[in-house]
Amino acid sequence: MRFRESTRKYILIGFVAFIIVGFITAKVLASKQDKEFLVDDTLYQQASQLYNDGNYPAAGELINDLLLRQPNSESVNYLGGLINANNANYNQSAILLQKTLDINPHKVEDPMFMLQFGEVLFFADRFEDSKIVLEKCREWGWVPESNPNYQDRVTELLTQIENM
Repeated sequence: MRFRESTRKYILIGFVAFIIVGFITAKVLASKQDKEFLVDDTLYQQASQLYNDGNYPAAGELINDLLLRQPNSESVNYLGGLINANNANYNQSAILLQKTLDINPHKVEDPMFMLQFGEVLFFADRFEDSKIVLEKCREWGWVPESNPNYQDRVTELLTQIENM
């Protein structure tokens, strides 16, 4: 099958037009995605700063908005869990920390996460779950440099559970 010269030109022009339209579409979609990312990043940074400053109620409001926008983000769920724990919303905190663990199962290798998770479960009156997490902390023998009393805290919580 042979194409005439004019047919080949139309095919080439159509192909080039298709590529140009593709690039324009990608640029428009990427621009929208960039704006959403910047908004989410700003919300996360503000919530994190408020958390670090000890303003837990305000941090809670921001993180709740962000959880609606990014429900499957490990870092958003983790920060949300910490903020809710500091606001004494232990059941919600336990849910968010469990979701963090579901998103990233390797968090079981993070000593501070595991201690925080064990404490939250303890304060949420989920003593059996807390005991499982805290026994894992003791079994692994972690002593992070940032928390030299780590094992003492684990033992303290386990003792309280045993005495109930």
